[in-house]
Amino acid sequence: MAETTDDRLRLLIERVERLEEEKKGISDDIRDVYAEAKAVGYDAKIMRQIVRLRKMTPDDRREMEMVLDTYKAALGLG
Repeated sequence: MAETTDDRLRLLIERVERLEEEKKGISDDIRDVYAEAKAVGYDAKIMRQIVRLRKMTPDDRREMEMVLDTYKAALGLG
């Protein structure tokens, strides 16, 4: 029984390690895309913000924009 449990644990850990390696590869690919965009004149920081905004629901985006506007007005940035 212990050997089966040990094998299962080893397999799970190896799976996580493979996924971590894949994640690193994908992160490198994303970094390369931003570098390519920057090379042709796009602002990578703004692109990252757009990607974040597109992940949000319209309601969440509206709420964030309202709070941002409130904070900007409070700080005289409006």
